[in-house]
Amino acid sequence: MGTPEFAVPCLDILVENGYNVVAVITSPDKPAGRGLQLAHSPVKAAALTHNIPVLQPEKLKDPAFLETLRSYEADLQIVVAFRMLPEAVWNMPRLGTFNLHASLLPQYRGAAPINWAIINGETQTGITTFFLQHEIDTGDIILKETENILPTDNVGTLYERLMHKGAGLVLRTVQAIEANAVQPTPQVFDAPLKAAPKIFKETCRINFEQTAEQIHNFVRGLSPYPAAWTLLNGKSCKVFKTNLVDTDVNAAVGQLFTDHKTFLHVGTAKGLLAIEELQTEGKKRMNIAEFLRGNKIAEGTVME
Repeated sequence: MGTPEFAVPCLDILVENGYNVVAVITSPDKPAGRGLQLAHSPVKAAALTHNIPVLQPEKLKDPAFLETLRSYEADLQIVVAFRMLPEAVWNMPRLGTFNLHASLLPQYRGAAPINWAIINGETQTGITTFFLQHEIDTGDIILKETENILPTDNVGTLYERLMHKGAGLVLRTVQAIEANAVQPTPQVFDAPLKAAPKIFKETCRINFEQTAEQIHNFVRGLSPYPAAWTLLNGKSCKVFKTNLVDTDVNAAVGQLFTDHKTFLHVGTAKGLLAIEELQTEGKKRMNIAEFLRGNKIAEGTVME
């Protein structure tokens, strides 16, 4: 059960290792592109290449869907980046249902664990498989694997590594369940829990009242998608890449400094931040030199 690209390697690795994937459950086709043609989810596209039946229920409690799902007599269900399941679904297989989550649970429960780990300046995250139960992301843990977050990482690069590492962990989890070698452990924690709620457009707005380091991590945690944004001369401006500037300059929050050729720095609550890649409304994504060639920054301009 899954929808986005993140789930595709998990499906592929199970098929490649000879497991009988009897069906794939994914989201309904949605209009996409300029022509708004109905488009398959990445998981559906992968399932079709493997000639696996695909179910696309609008409602997971639909009796007709539940009857069809039961007819496959699956021993085990695997969830990767899908929506919340009702008990009638996750409690159906004789061996249960497990989920792959892109964090070291119990930390970063929620819809956007990769983003929030980077936004919060973590240097390590990971992946976890766990059995589903009533409360989301709270079930007993099967396996975990850590992954370092590099200073150069953004959400795109970390997502890519965790996507492939996750496929390996799913395979090892299935093998352990098959061998009856699983000893699930309850989630325990003695530190405050950090959440990973869903990200919306307003979540992505840059707050220059934060420090340069906090904003730098915020941009990394939202790049390349959905992208941090601010207002420049009253228009929306996405920021994809920043860097910390080693300077003691005290600047007003949001104030811009530039040589009009090679750099664009912005004042924060503590330190200057170098903006290196951005995209203004209606324009393409540009590095800062390209941007400055076509845009004059007047003295006193602020980002807000």
